Amino acid sequence: MPNPTATCQTSVGTFEIELFTDKMPITAGNFIELASSGFYDGLHFHRVIDNFMLQFGCPYSRDPKDPRAGTGNGPKGCIQDEHPANAKLSNEPGTLSMANTGRPNSGSSQFFINTVHNDYLDWFTPGPSKHPVFGKVTKGMDVVNKIGKTKTGPGDRPTPPIQMIKVTVNR
Repeated sequence: MPNPTATCQTSVGTFEIELFTDKMPITAGNFIELASSGFYDGLHFHRVIDNFMLQFGCPYSRDPKDPRAGTGNGPKGCIQDEHPANAKLSNEPGTLSMANTGRPNSGSSQFFINTVHNDYLDWFTPGPSKHPVFGKVTKGMDVVNKIGKTKTGPGDRPTPPIQMIKVTVNR
């Protein structure tokens, strides 16, 4: 059975992602549950760093000027870390990875899309950063790269703000 996909309609274009439920069922399942509930609809990308990544999924980012954007968790709170031996997926360009605080089991609703190969963030390499990959952009990488090149202001916030209009899960 193929993995589910999701269509992400933003204010600057649409991209599609595959969600790795076969290898990362907890993390990908969390994203699917949040997206299916409409949680992500109307939020804004709250952190964009050129040649690194774009971050999304904070409930406080509904207002793109909220100073708390980037600090919130989703309605379910935190999820269990997931590091299965069969899912040594590297943080390559276009992959979706779970954002966390650096503490165990601190991932929630926030994730980031890598725009370059950030292998030092892989959960299976030495070092403090442990960010498991749970999906990949399959269409619309040009939109992701456009967001990644957006002008930013304080706190790496896009100016003008970029909104996620709707995330639709396709099963």
